[in-house]
Amino acid sequence: MASLKDLRRRIRATKSMQQIFKAMEMVAAAKLRRAHQRAQASGPYSKKISAMLANLSGAAAELEHPLFKAREVKKTALVLITADRGFAGTYNTAVLRIAEARLKSEPAGSITTVVVGRKGRDYLRRRGYPVLAAYTDLPGEASIELARKITTDLTELYLKGEVDRVEIMYTHYVNAIVRKVTTETFLPIGADTGADGASDAGAIFEPNAETIFAELLPRYATAKLYAALADSLASEHSARMVAMGSARKNAGELVDSLTLTRNRLRQAAITREISELVGGAEALK
Repeated sequence: MASLKDLRRRIRATKSMQQIFKAMEMVAAAKLRRAHQRAQASGPYSKKISAMLANLSGAAAELEHPLFKAREVKKTALVLITADRGFAGTYNTAVLRIAEARLKSEPAGSITTVVVGRKGRDYLRRRGYPVLAAYTDLPGEASIELARKITTDLTELYLKGEVDRVEIMYTHYVNAIVRKVTTETFLPIGADTGADGASDAGAIFEPNAETIFAELLPRYATAKLYAALADSLASEHSARMVAMGSARKNAGELVDSLTLTRNRLRQAAITREISELVGGAEALK
């Protein structure tokens, strides 16, 4: 059994950890509010520009624009959005396990991964899965510059024919408790909507369709990826807030248990000392 000195030391250490967990929980809650606001702000623009391109897909088909043209899928680039840091409960492992199951179920070499976040990169490399590109040292908030860079790289891969389809797998923020791993098609554009573009196939473009799409498509792709990054970041902060809250609660329960054990040990020691004093007094009579 641990001594009183050991119990006191463990109680002090656990209380210190409890304070750290509480501080991390409060920081995560503050970051969650900001991240959720950014995710909400990015949603309407992304949805509107997606609907616009879905309606114009018929005109794009007439132009045979390469970003709209679906082709036989021989190789897919799966973009996994994870975090650089841990202490976020199941946030990273949930999306990575689903991705790993997907990699195992598909023919070898048919899927390559593009990873956002150090946790995802390290997880896949340890297990020997192909990582085409990795983006780490992520900023503390959703970054349009990062979204633009990743979009440029993915578009280049698609246009060069190195991949035939690009999908994004990320954690969708539902509320502070509920999160859902979601997969969306990034390229070709309009593959998820299934729109045939018939309603706006006769649209009139000024100055011309090529100029319109050259300006619109990069904005659409960047907006979609930025929305996924913002949504994922909100999920990460909510997961970390919940995880740190649970850790703080568990630390408190451990302190209570250790305190009870310490008190019982002290009571037993006091009882033993009293018994020895009484025994000694009886012996002197």
